[in-house]
Amino acid sequence: MDKRPTIKDVAARAGVSKSTVSLVLQNSPLAKEETKALVRQAAAELGYVRNRAAATLRGAGTGLIGLVINDLRNPFFTEFAASAQMAFAKRGFATVIGNADEDPSQQERVVSEMLEHDVSALLISPCYGENDAIRAIVRAGIPALQVLRAEDGAGPRLPFFSYDYAKGSILAMGHLKDQGLRKIAFVGGIEGRGITNERQGGYLEGMRRMGVKPLILPGRPTRAFGRTAAAKLLRDHPEVEGAICFNDLTALGLMTGLLDAGKMPGRDMAVVGFDDIEEAQLSHPPLTSIRCDIEAFGARAADILLTWLETDTPPGQLNRVPVKLEARASTRVQP
Repeated sequence: MDKRPTIKDVAARAGVSKSTVSLVLQNSPLAKEETKALVRQAAAELGYVRNRAAATLRGAGTGLIGLVINDLRNPFFTEFAASAQMAFAKRGFATVIGNADEDPSQQERVVSEMLEHDVSALLISPCYGENDAIRAIVRAGIPALQVLRAEDGAGPRLPFFSYDYAKGSILAMGHLKDQGLRKIAFVGGIEGRGITNERQGGYLEGMRRMGVKPLILPGRPTRAFGRTAAAKLLRDHPEVEGAICFNDLTALGLMTGLLDAGKMPGRDMAVVGFDDIEEAQLSHPPLTSIRCDIEAFGARAADILLTWLETDTPPGQLNRVPVKLEARASTRVQP
């Protein structure tokens, strides 16, 4: 071999992934003894010598996991990032966290920098929009997992782990129907996106079964949009009795808009959120929400990724995580 052998060369000779070679070089407990022997033999045959200075600069001395989040300003994603980071730390891995800020070009830069620093694996909640980040991850060949959102075209090389969002909207519809409500709106969510379709699914099916025309107000899932949507509902659709919101931020904004207009959520209009962030329990009135146990989810996502690193085997099809409805005062409709 004319040039100095690299980790990629060792991986090819040993028949394992580059991330597995990195684990062996770090003497990680995740690497099995027989795998360590195989990698060390390949390294010896090739004359590979580890560049410790470069490894230190890359963070490889501690075992580094990349965590890319679409929007760290959203408390739901912040809580997920924190829970995943703590789970990685308990297994001896450092985490580098990047915020894409719902900007495809920013996401591409963050992913590129993480790959350049030889992260052992990568966990990503992707933002939407055309960019090369997902393809770059697939090309890198490291264990990588999409969570909470899925980017089309990633295929089995980038498996997806998320909640049963469709079940969540079924639970929300059932809750409102049990209170005798029929005129229900769905508020928030960008049209055409997979996660929007999932969260709307149960709502649309429930309205169809009741024989009632659905009312959807699409928009960015923010407090600001929720507040604007409240004014629109009161002005243009005063018949609406309840609203299922894309997420808690939208629902909290909607309740603010109702209160601004002298209307009480739960009494004048039932409001259901999605995610059950901490603020949902502390709002006025407390917000009924579809609960997603984000702490447990973050720990499970970390375990899936580290198991992949340990076994050098992708997880395959992953089951959706169950959700449940937390009923609070925002849906205590009074006659």
